[in-house]
Order: sequence, then C-alpha cells, then structure tokens
Amino acid sequence: MAKTKKTKATSILTDKSLTFLKNYINTPSPVGFESGGQKLWLDYIKPYTDTFFTDPYGTAVGVINPTAPFKVVIEAHADEISWFVNYINEQGLIYLKRNGGVDHQVAPAKRVWIHGKKGPVKAVFGWPAIHTRLGNGDKEQQPKVENLCLDCGARSKKEVEELGVHIGAVVTYEEGFDELANDFYIGRAFDNRVGGFMIAEVARLLHEHKKKLPFALYIVNAVQEEIGLRGAEMIARRIKPDIAIITDVTHDTSTPMINKIIEGDIQCGKGPSLAYAPAIHNKLLKVVEDVAEKNKIPVQFRTLSRSTGTDTDSFAYANDGCPSVLISIPLRYMHTTVEMLHKSDIEGTIQLMYHTLLTLTPKTNLSYL
Repeated sequence: MAKTKKTKATSILTDKSLTFLKNYINTPSPVGFESGGQKLWLDYIKPYTDTFFTDPYGTAVGVINPTAPFKVVIEAHADEISWFVNYINEQGLIYLKRNGGVDHQVAPAKRVWIHGKKGPVKAVFGWPAIHTRLGNGDKEQQPKVENLCLDCGARSKKEVEELGVHIGAVVTYEEGFDELANDFYIGRAFDNRVGGFMIAEVARLLHEHKKKLPFALYIVNAVQEEIGLRGAEMIARRIKPDIAIITDVTHDTSTPMINKIIEGDIQCGKGPSLAYAPAIHNKLLKVVEDVAEKNKIPVQFRTLSRSTGTDTDSFAYANDGCPSVLISIPLRYMHTTVEMLHKSDIEGTIQLMYHTLLTLTPKTNLSYL
C-alpha cells in the first residue's frame, strides 16, 4: 500500500502579514508617542475597511459598514513601556523616569534609542563591571531607577544637548522581532502590538472572504493602556459600542518563578486564553466558548479579580455598560525585551475573533434577566 504524504496545515498568515508584523514590532511606539506605529498600522488596515478616523490622542480606528446602527468593537492597545529623560548631569550621563511599567532590572547593559529633537540617538544603559560591585565584602548593588543612567558617548551636558537630547525625550529599547525554534517569536512590545496585528488580520480576513456583517465593526487600536487604560476610556465614550471584544496578552505561567496557584495554568502553544472576571460579560463569554468549540479552536481559561488590568474594564464600564469579553494570547517574559509567544496562538486568536464576529448579530441575546 502506498504511503500518504502528510501535508502541513496552511497558515492564515501571509508573507505580507508577517512582514507587517515584523515592521510593526520594530517601530517604536512608546506611551504618549504612539504615532509612528499608528501610521504603519493604519496604512496596513485601510484597504480592508470602509473608513477610518483617529482621536486627539492618537487612537486609530478602522470601520467596516459604518452606517449600521449596531456597533461592535474589536480592540487592542498600541503603546509600549519606555523611559523619559529626566536629568542630564555635567558629565553627560542621562538619568531617567519610567513611562509605564518598565522593569528597571532588565535595563543594565541594554542598548536604546533616545528619541530627541534631531532624531534618534544611540545610547546604552551603563553598568559597572561585576568585580567593581563586589569589593570590600559590601552587599552587591542592585539596579534601581535612581542608579541607572544612559551613556550616549557625550562627555558633557552640552554635548548631550547638541545631539538633540532633552528633558522629556522618550527612550525605547533597541531589540526587535526575531524567530526561535518551533514557531516561537520574540521581540519587545508584543504587549500589545501583537493585539494590533491580530485585529488588523481579522479585518483582512473579512475583506478577503467578502463577509458582510449585520453591524458596524470598529477595529480599534488604542493608545495609553500602559498608564491606566486611558486611550480605551476616551474612545469607548466616543464610539458607544454595543459589544466589545478586547485582545491583550496574558502570562504564560509554565516558566520558573511564577506561582500557578495565583496566576493559573496558561501555556504558549495551547491556544488563546479566556478570562472570567466581573467585567467579563458571562453570556458573551459563552458565545465565544461555543464558537471555539464549534471551530475546534483550543482555548485556555483563567480567572481575574476586581479588575482585568486591560482595556476590557474601560469598555465594560463605559457609557451605560457594554457587554465585553477578553481574549488573551499567552506570553512569556512580559515587559522585557524578549517577550515570547507562539505562532499557533496568534492564528488561534485571529480565528476565534473572526468566527465570533460571524456568529454575532444585533439580535444576539446578551440579557442577564
């Protein structure tokens, strides 16, 4: 009997998609300064939407079927954690403040870009050699915001300023997109530009498959999530959606030093994660669960407490209340320069959002009583 040749499943991600993902991850979009990434995202999504708009702080929105009265949102956030230049000493060393929840312990010896008035300036987080930190039996110094500084090669405050570096200039890490074995991707700012990528891919699939939706779909890439869900708060009040589907990252808890008793059991490569929480609408969550089961999309579950810590909270509690659900993608090493996720989870999350949109209608019963 002849052997049957196994064929690899076709990916829903195209070469164009992956090129966009790489460029998008590599484009700095720090909190409050997201315009570079937003322009790239809008250019990619425009062919798949009927119209688009932006708000005063830079949230970008593509709209499909904009005249329909019933409104559904799919949303991610565009901003990445970063640093602010806070003080330049007379020797030309640059001290910083956090812009979002950036981890100071990751910083020593990292390469960065300072986004100054004359364009990006290369610099490094200087850090003393280990033999100079262990002398005289003293306790080894640990990195703190106040003892970390940037060295851009200038040797005076004047030389720093001549490069265009100024108080308030924003600083991002140099590391970008890369691929590891077994379909793992790494990069900084997958939290949450992978979400922006996935909602754009949903728009692409709807367009390419010529799907007609019975509602207006708002594809929302919000700013300033990392400092308190601010962009989502603003845009939710403006759009006043009837349903919101939020996508963000969640912790892969299979790595060392994470307590599964607290964080649950979530792993990269095992599918998107669905959350139970007060802000999550239970009936909408059941719709998503049923879609996953029907389309054989593996999902994982976790629980969240008073707050999801994501833009879900801003949409759920906006206006008169908006039934909202959170679909998260497992991520290792959050808020570092080597955030890691799995290609199959990207595809699963895109498919889950896509098929959920094809299931929803203005008549979907989401009433609790």
